[in-house]
Amino acid sequence: MKDTLTSVILSIKPIYAQAIMSGTKKVEFRKKIFKRPVDKIFVYSSSPEKKIIGFFTIEEIVENSPEKLWSEFNEVGGIEKNDFFNYYQGSETGFSIKISEVEKFENGIDPADFFENFCAPQSFIYLEEETALNIEEKTATNTV
Repeated sequence: MKDTLTSVILSIKPIYAQAIMSGTKKVEFRKKIFKRPVDKIFVYSSSPEKKIIGFFTIEEIVENSPEKLWSEFNEVGGIEKNDFFNYYQGSETGFSIKISEVEKFENGIDPADFFENFCAPQSFIYLEEETALNIEEKTATNTV
């Protein structure tokens, strides 16, 4: 039996969330990474959209210096150089989450449908397996 893999909701600015869903952004950059094994990321497009707009699976997570992450992933990162280095300012290491399969929901999902008193995560929140399955079931007829 394989290790239990986990899903998370990752809060992403709408410009980057849409780029992931369209396939133009193939990696997501992060300063901190998950402590548990994660295989699926539900994309929460932050304000003003405030919806879960789809999910993707993780191909690989790469840890390196911001300079090396930029050198390796700038062409698929979907972010301008100045914005990238401003984001990592003061950080010695960063993470690049390589995106595998992407599923975009036809209509965004209001997290309040699944969570009482939902508060958008600063970075990410872990999902219980049942909640992740419920989100997928609700969206099974809601994908593009």
